[in-house]
Amino acid sequence: MVNQVININRKKYAVGLFWQPTGAGYVARSYAKNLAKSIDKKLNLFTEYRAMIGLGAKRLGHRVGMESAAAAVTDALTEYSSFLAVFSADKFFFLVAVRNGVILEDKIFETEEDARAEYFKLSEIPDWNALFAPSSWGMPRAVERNLSDLISNTSHSLLKPISMVGTGFFSVLLISLFVITTFYFFNEPIQQILNPKPKLEQVDPQLAAEYEKKVEEKNKELDEAFNIQKEAVPEPIVLPYDYLPDPKIRAEVCYQAMAFLMQPVFGWNQTSIECAETHAFAWFDRSFGTISDFYNYATNLMPGAFVQEESENSLLTRVKLPTVKTMASLDERDVNTALRDLTSLFQSIDMDVNMGAVVDTLTNGIDTVYLNVIEISADSKLIPMQFIKIFEDFGGVYMTRCTWNVSTRTWNYEVIIYVK
Repeated sequence: MVNQVININRKKYAVGLFWQPTGAGYVARSYAKNLAKSIDKKLNLFTEYRAMIGLGAKRLGHRVGMESAAAAVTDALTEYSSFLAVFSADKFFFLVAVRNGVILEDKIFETEEDARAEYFKLSEIPDWNALFAPSSWGMPRAVERNLSDLISNTSHSLLKPISMVGTGFFSVLLISLFVITTFYFFNEPIQQILNPKPKLEQVDPQLAAEYEKKVEEKNKELDEAFNIQKEAVPEPIVLPYDYLPDPKIRAEVCYQAMAFLMQPVFGWNQTSIECAETHAFAWFDRSFGTISDFYNYATNLMPGAFVQEESENSLLTRVKLPTVKTMASLDERDVNTALRDLTSLFQSIDMDVNMGAVVDTLTNGIDTVYLNVIEISADSKLIPMQFIKIFEDFGGVYMTRCTWNVSTRTWNYEVIIYVK
């Protein structure tokens, strides 16, 4: 087996970790130890990342203090809760798949064929927020990203040993050295402590009374100081449906931002435009223009837009969405009732749709909340403001993403609904 380590910006990262979601109230090292016993006892390293545990092994080339590449990629793509990505790394291909914030796949492939086959299989799963793959593969909706440009040095998902035997031995050694040093420097004070002291009744009664009074006052001060200290209270769980943008305003903001990017640029062909949670994006492929031409036109046509060179023949433009006032909104129907009503609604307008129910888990380490969420994906000729009207009788509606496909001239929408 090839070493499960890749070099990014002259730094080694661990890949090929076994990831497992965790629940509330777990002890990371104990959970990792039990998990390793049930899977492979040779897994002797672990990292704790968000609500997950990732297991690694020294025999795979992993080392204590090494960062996880999958966690670093997830940190870099926080705007997407679900994404599928393949990157060229060293002489290999690195695949990461994240679904609803959980790392599903963290693999390295020696051949491009194997990486493409695995990517193609996973891409058939619906409702990815974003897809990333080499442009030469020609995958629909996929954008090529450079791993070295994507990764920063801010990840904290460091590998640690599952077993603390070696660490414990070193700690005992340090403690022993500390005790010996302390005894050497404080030998005389210790002897004074061990020497018998005069009994209280042998001391002047007035001095003894004053001493007892001072001791009592000091103890009272310490008791009051101790009572002031409170146990740390965990941060309350933030429920996403308490802070949803108005669906109509959200749709209009997306449409205006996408229209701003729908600009004809001389010598460049626009392929698709997308509105995500915080930004709108547009992708251009070169026909006969130059990069300099693009910057000259874009400066006038799209002032304030960010331009990123994906390759010498592919460019990405990005613009930040304005902040939209939020409100609390939750649909009062149960999951089954909401799914039935939605199915009937789309049948009545003769529109194909993909729907499913999932349960999202939120925790602050103490409390856990389970959210019922309906995920919807549909292709339509309706513009965002018209499409979102379909859900005007539902609460808890949030359009997570919409895309305009230039070649097919169709919109693709991804909507979630929070239900009871």
